[in-house]
Amino acid sequence: SCKVFYAKDPLKIVRAQGQYMFDEKGEKYLDCINNVAHVGHSHPYVIKAATKQMELLNTNSRFLHDNLVQYAQRLTATLPERLSVCYLVNSGSEANDLALRLARQYRGHQDVITLE
Repeated sequence: SCKVFYAKDPLKIVRAQGQYMFDEKGEKYLDCINNVAHVGHSHPYVIKAATKQMELLNTNSRFLHDNLVQYAQRLTATLPERLSVCYLVNSGSEANDLALRLARQYRGHQDVITLE
């Protein structure tokens, strides 16, 4: 399954810090593909916030919690009035799937054009 990314043996990444990932031999790689471009791996602020939340509750958006509502309200307050609905999903793939389903429902068409 890793042949898409690697001409030979796949990398075995064991840790990451900032914009870099490190393999089992300590070799450093610039991370250009993971979803950490905004703050990097192991960012102290993110670790602190995640730890604080996990000490309180560690679950997903399947259950109601005030923090989900508060986050959605803070997020939509930064957007134009027409963008007043917030959908919380757990990945880019899930977000793309939802966007496609919403577009199909709204337009009434099933056809899609994509670019590779």
